[in-house]
Amino acid sequence: MKIPVVKNILAANERIAEENRKLFEEAKVAVINLMSSPGSGKTSLLECTIDALKDRIRMGVIEGDIQSTRDAERILNKGIPAVQINTDGACHLDSNMIRNTLSNFDLSELDLLVVENVGNLVCPAEFEVGEDHKVTILSVTEGEDKPEKYPLMFHESSVLLINKIDLLPYVDCDVGYIRDICLKINPKLEIFEVSCKTGEGIDGWAEWLLKLIKK
Repeated sequence: MKIPVVKNILAANERIAEENRKLFEEAKVAVINLMSSPGSGKTSLLECTIDALKDRIRMGVIEGDIQSTRDAERILNKGIPAVQINTDGACHLDSNMIRNTLSNFDLSELDLLVVENVGNLVCPAEFEVGEDHKVTILSVTEGEDKPEKYPLMFHESSVLLINKIDLLPYVDCDVGYIRDICLKINPKLEIFEVSCKTGEGIDGWAEWLLKLIKK
């Protein structure tokens, strides 16, 4: 009897991810896979990003959660097309889930598609969905040890957003240490310190997205 192995699952996922990637390239839409632990501020970051870029680019969002449509509703309230994927227990989005949502968008009418993955610091980094870049958010309230505990996500990402910096006076978190560890894991990682509460640092992140779209 043959025992299925994870390698086969990842290979099948990668095949569909590559098909997704070709669709995105043909439509000339940039795609980012936004990852983090629960509560780090992914949806809040998207709201800030929409406010910063709504008059400059056309965005769409795929929301991933185990249950509820709350995050998609927040994005829709900003006037941005959004689709909710409820995984019913799965800890990540995969390429087939993304493929099944694409009929809800006119990709030719988008400049940027954001996939907000399920809150998890492990599995989302292992599964390609056809994105151009993975982006990780780490909030200062989570502590400075997460990159050492969960290095794959930081290794695979192009950008790290250190969020909730407005709370630094009230938490024990060394942002410099986070930067040093993350750059050892991934020397090419671009790092932005941001606050979705005050808007600090959002402009730098928005400019990074604009450069991505112009390529």
